[in-house]
Amino acid sequence: MQLYLPIADLPVNVLLILAMGAAVGFVSGMFGVGGGFLMTPLLIFIGIAPAVAVASVTSHMAASSFSGALSYWRRRAIDPMLAFVLLCGGIAGTALGVWFFVLMRSVGQLDLMIALSYVVLLTAVGGLMVYEGLRAILRSRRGQVPLAGRTGNRNWIHALPLKIRFKRSKMYLSVIPVVMIGLLIGFIGAVMGVGGGFILVPMLIYLLRVPTSMVVGTSMVLTLVTMLIATVLHAATNHLVDAVLALILMIGGVTGAQFGARAGQRIRGEQLRLLLGLIVLAVGIRFAIELGIRPDELFTLRETGPS
Repeated sequence: MQLYLPIADLPVNVLLILAMGAAVGFVSGMFGVGGGFLMTPLLIFIGIAPAVAVASVTSHMAASSFSGALSYWRRRAIDPMLAFVLLCGGIAGTALGVWFFVLMRSVGQLDLMIALSYVVLLTAVGGLMVYEGLRAILRSRRGQVPLAGRTGNRNWIHALPLKIRFKRSKMYLSVIPVVMIGLLIGFIGAVMGVGGGFILVPMLIYLLRVPTSMVVGTSMVLTLVTMLIATVLHAATNHLVDAVLALILMIGGVTGAQFGARAGQRIRGEQLRLLLGLIVLAVGIRFAIELGIRPDELFTLRETGPS
């Protein structure tokens, strides 16, 4: 069944978009990530303009994260104080990212910037996560404690000032690295149309030593708020949010996230990290291949508005 998307300016198969939304929502609920790192490239691959894909996917991620966050909240698997401090940086980073998005669009480099960002970021992060996941699994099979589960391990971050106590995560940590991580995640999310969970999850685990049981749910809270703000800002400044596309993605995403959240509770932490790393790496490689393929049309004309 074909449906015309007014902002994207092309017809799409509704069932295909619903299936994509449900699949990405499942991934979002299972891994505690917004799913934008997967959804945005999929939309671009079926012909939707990168700018429209980025702006529209933010609403899908907000809906999926809301559904998944409810499941983790009921299980008391969210640290409210950690989420609040992350949001202090995340909201500022989102506003900065939307400003940079507008700047790149005004100079005509937005599509190239989005494509290169995906290739570099996804291949690098995916590769590191696969390496860490495999190492953790091997250590577990040898009877050794996985690195992420070592509560005694500390690094220079834990020596920074302005410390507060995160009771549910049982940590005493400086707010400086937490705010900076939130700022980075918010910026990347607004520019690339990703929730940033695939970066946030390993940073919380390996840098801040947050217990894995608290990471997924807390990540979804940050994704929910930052992506909701990004949707409003993109709609107000760029007018690129396709409401029809976003609604279809939301319906599929909310449904898939519920099943993903239940599945994620049944898989061990190191296995989750390895599986997420493989998915991130695969999308990065696919994007690199797509970027290197010679386009059918070498030149395109695009109306940018009155001069």
